Order: sequence, then structure tokens, then C-alpha cells
Amino acid sequence: MTAASSTAGSDPALAHEFVHFAMRAGVLRFGEFRTKAGRLSPYFFNAGLFDDGAKLGQLAEFYARRLLASGVQFDMLFGPAYKGIVLAAAVAVELARRGRNVPFAYNRKEAKDHGEGGTLVGAPLVGRVLVVDDVVSAGTSVRESMVLIEKTGAQPCGLAIALDRQEKATAPASGGGGDLPYSAVQYITRELKLEVAAIATLDDLLQVLRSSQDPALSTHAGPVAAYRERYGV
Repeated sequence: MTAASSTAGSDPALAHEFVHFAMRAGVLRFGEFRTKAGRLSPYFFNAGLFDDGAKLGQLAEFYARRLLASGVQFDMLFGPAYKGIVLAAAVAVELARRGRNVPFAYNRKEAKDHGEGGTLVGAPLVGRVLVVDDVVSAGTSVRESMVLIEKTGAQPCGLAIALDRQEKATAPASGGGGDLPYSAVQYITRELKLEVAAIATLDDLLQVLRSSQDPALSTHAGPVAAYRERYGV
């Protein structure tokens, strides 16, 4: 199984549109970047740079379009702290605008001991709960979200992310060392049994770079392809 096939109902046209949007927004950049896993990457995707109303609104549109076309069945959204909080709220607004009004909730990093208390905020977790996040590296936040959701008696049903990096997960999350033979998304679909809807994948990014008529952009295709070959699944 490839990482591309592990996602629910891919949409290449939407994916390529999203890649162009991410580049225009300065969220997707090229150069040399050290990843959390210690790899030297020729590209960097920083969803924290969707940092104004217009960009966040457009991002929510991409998530909503992807989810509505994916076939993933869900009753509500959950945003893991911290980036997932903003994403889940924005996607809930956009889904409602498109006629699919669903509740959403999120968690705090630390439990509140006054007011309503606890770590969960928003609508009660019930039914099929879809987790919304930006990217997934080791699956840690997804596992933590699943624990929170299952404690309430609700059912984690899937994960929506902006970009599937399609690269080997690293072993610290599983207590070992070195690279694992599967990606974080593959781990989530195979071991956690959750459907994953990614707006775009690294393969989509490569296709955009290779087909670009802009030499300044197409020159990045080689380094990204080499990175995919070395660390990809």
C-alpha cells in the first residue's frame, strides 16, 4: 500500500489547486530545511502561516471540499490543540456555509480547574468524530485524540489533513530507533483503522513542480524527487 492509496478518494485537480494556493500564501517554501526527524528537506510546509482571515477562509474551503467529496462519514469535528483548534472551527464554519452544519470541539493542553473544568471545550463528543489537523508526523496527536474521544463513548472515524508528506515515520513514537517502513498516514490507516482525507500529497506537489512552465519553480522538482526517493514510502 502506498501513502497515496491510503487516503480516502483522492482529487488530483483539487490537490494541485491547493499546492498552488499554498505556494502563493508562502506556506509552502523551497530551500533547505531541517525537519523534526533530523532530515534535510528541500521543502517546508508551515500551516501556521495561514495567518489572516482570507488565507484561513480559503484553507477551510479546501478542507470542506475535500471532506464532502471523500465519502468519509462523520457527525462532528475535533481539533487537537493547538493548530487543530483553529482548523476545526474554520472548517465547521465552511461546512455550514455549504449546507453541512456539524458541531465541533477541541481540547486544552492542561485541564481547567474552574468554570466548566476539564480538558474538552465545545460540543459534547458524540457519534462519529473526525479529527482535523494540518499534517501528521508520527501519529502521536492522533492517538491522543482517539483516547480523549473514546473516553466519552464517541467513535473516532477519520482524520483530515492538509498535506500527506508520504515519508517514512521515525521510530521514537514507537520506542525504537531509525526510520520505519511505513508513513504516519499508513500507520493511522493500518493500525488505528481510521480513514485519512488529505487535501494534497507530496506526489501532487511533485507533479505541480514537474509540469510548471516557470523555471524558478520547476528547478525544485529534482531535489524534491530525490528526497521522495530517499525517505518516501
